[in-house]
Amino acid sequence: MSARIAVRVHPGARRAGLQGWRDDGALRIAVAAPPEGGRANRALLELLSDVLGVRRSALTLVRGASARDKVVDVRGLEAAELRRRIAVALREQEGGASD
Repeated sequence: MSARIAVRVHPGARRAGLQGWRDDGALRIAVAAPPEGGRANRALLELLSDVLGVRRSALTLVRGASARDKVVDVRGLEAAELRRRIAVALREQEGGASD
């Protein structure tokens, strides 16, 4: 099982993290790394690994290696679970999660 997610990456950001959903369904993500030598791509995959609670090896960049618009394949998660985990992370980032 696997799911794919479209993302729009904003490299060189002051603060890394999820920024919400775009109107086209892509997830906006900011990374601090610059878009040089694949550094922003590595930062993107590391951030998604942390947010989704999956190993880095479960993530594959399938489209957009040199563009801001990318598609990432996530092995081990179904689409509904992928979206649920992102929704939880977005709520936590906004301070809406309770302990």
